[in-house]
Amino acid sequence: MTLENFSVETKAGRVEGTYDPKFRGVVDAFVENFESRDEVGANVCLTLEGKTLVDLWGGKVARDGAPWTRDTISIVFSCTKGATAICAHLLADRGLLDLDAPVSKYWPEFAQAGKENATVSMMLDHSVGLGHVRTKLKEGAYYDYDYMISVLEKEAPFWEPGTRNGYHGVTFAWTVGELVHRASGKRMGEFFRDEVAKPLGLDFHIGLPAEHEPRVARMINAVPDAASMQSRFTQAVINDPNSLAHLFLMNNGGADFNSRECHAAEIGSANGITNGRGLAGLYKPFANGELVSADTLARMGRVATATHEDATLLIPTRFALGFMKSMDNRRVPNVRDMSCILSDAAFGHVGMGGSIGFADPEAKMSFGYNMNRMGNGILLNDRGQSLVDAAYTSLGYRSNASGVWA
Repeated sequence: MTLENFSVETKAGRVEGTYDPKFRGVVDAFVENFESRDEVGANVCLTLEGKTLVDLWGGKVARDGAPWTRDTISIVFSCTKGATAICAHLLADRGLLDLDAPVSKYWPEFAQAGKENATVSMMLDHSVGLGHVRTKLKEGAYYDYDYMISVLEKEAPFWEPGTRNGYHGVTFAWTVGELVHRASGKRMGEFFRDEVAKPLGLDFHIGLPAEHEPRVARMINAVPDAASMQSRFTQAVINDPNSLAHLFLMNNGGADFNSRECHAAEIGSANGITNGRGLAGLYKPFANGELVSADTLARMGRVATATHEDATLLIPTRFALGFMKSMDNRRVPNVRDMSCILSDAAFGHVGMGGSIGFADPEAKMSFGYNMNRMGNGILLNDRGQSLVDAAYTSLGYRSNASGVWA
């Protein structure tokens, strides 16, 4: 295997890296993102059978900023959930966390206000009923781990746990994160660092040390367009202050995800900082049957909940225990950029604005993509999906018309 070096000047700046010629389609899609899809800065990385066959980066850290280098990192928002879920599955694989047990076995204080019968798996599959909280959060709430734990312990669920599901967009940080803490004796960020990031050699942080702050590209907010403004989710955010959609986005204690304070916090659902290389590296062991038993790997990739209407996102969703599965909402009315089309075997997680990391154990592929210009919609936009599509096409997959790459 001989990788080719790549370097080209685009509208947004230089794009460079290495690639296997088999994946030339991924290279072309990555360049096209800068030329015609308003990419500003990004990194895409792909491994196959444990070998890195694509690693490309380029553009700028801001529209008028310095070049995006090999070592540039950014916040990857909900891609962080995949990292947190991996910690829970590692503990389950070691016999330290029973996914079928009541939450009260590990966290007795949680079993109140209608959550007495909640199970560990309900925390992972977004069915425990805490898609967000009604309690008005204090300023800086997300940066105060102990405060958020206290709020969630007292909070009544939006539905009887286990009876439906709705995306736990931020609360996953503490519902699953505190189970990792209780089962391991280490807080989530520390457990991830010691048991996942360091052993795998990942440049991936949940709670970023100050010395890495200069490498972080600031996120560029999406500019809403007419189509995104008409989605049911956006309309609920605007018009229904009691909706989960509104609470999830607006009841946030003034969180600023570009701030040093936020980067330093431990928000295991939303503030992981890494790049495409870190995301591909995170999922590489699971693409190749490593790190956990075959039974644990099978459970990680199996659909646990699926619904025609997610209580938070108001679109059809499909989740494994802590991971997103392929979601095809291309034909849902008033919906755009709310799909994430993978193979049926793949599992991983999208981040707000369009980043993604996933494992495909059938293809033995892992994939990661991060960027600094956020897109509209909830799941992937055309930049990330075009890269995923090119990866599967390069492997000989035929079509995604069925809702999965086949």
